[in-house]
Amino acid sequence: MVRSDFHMHSSFCDGADSPEDMVKEALKYGLVSMGFSGHMDPPVGVPMDIGKYKAEIRRLKEKYKGQIDIFLGGEVDCLFEGGDTDDLEYRIGSTHTLRMPDGKMFSVDDTEEVLKKFSEEYYGGDYYALARDYYETEAKIIDRVHPDLIGHFDLVLRFNDSLHFIDEDDPRYLKPALQTMEYLAKADVPFEINCGAVNRGRKKDFYPGKRLLNALHGFGGRIVLSSDAHDKEHILASFREAAEAATDAGFKEAWVLKRDSGGQPVWESEALSC
Repeated sequence: MVRSDFHMHSSFCDGADSPEDMVKEALKYGLVSMGFSGHMDPPVGVPMDIGKYKAEIRRLKEKYKGQIDIFLGGEVDCLFEGGDTDDLEYRIGSTHTLRMPDGKMFSVDDTEEVLKKFSEEYYGGDYYALARDYYETEAKIIDRVHPDLIGHFDLVLRFNDSLHFIDEDDPRYLKPALQTMEYLAKADVPFEINCGAVNRGRKKDFYPGKRLLNALHGFGGRIVLSSDAHDKEHILASFREAAEAATDAGFKEAWVLKRDSGGQPVWESEALSC
């Protein structure tokens, strides 16, 4: 099974545990490599002292060198407009937020109440129109963020298990989702299979869901297994089930970050095993 996890949040943003506590736990789990991906979001996101965050991850890289390979990353929202991300070793490009015509922004990853409010106010309750705007924003992520990994591609469905606001087979949803997925897959940036919502009991299915995951394989896309852990207990959580879902969709390998001869991060494939 893959023993690397590159989507993790610590107490520097909205995680529960310090980065060092997460490293110690990762060593117990037998990880060979791990990456921290602190949130670097618009004002609606979680504020983080980026300078202190970078310094701490670099300190841990040196302290635990030879025991585990630690990568300094960041989760960068598609509408992110501030802060220095140039010296990150990798970027997870994620779309959490939408910008309305009047300039207001809201997160599709906030609460059911927030989603309902903005859907009614700006879309007249038409969640298909909201989802279309979400995927139109997501399609810009390559040019805006220059990501090394596409994060939770269909996050707009976070509350669909409870609200049932979208029929995921409806062409009004599926067409923009597939068009954006195909466009991003052609950029040859891996997509994560994000286990976070499953691990926290928010959804029954991973991001991306089964139908989109099958489509991603058909588009020739690549995958990375990610826990999206916000505490040390969820490192590597549900990786076995995610690997099974990937295998069922036709994938035979996942990609992990390693280092080339010069110490620079590079994606390399590993065989999927369940």
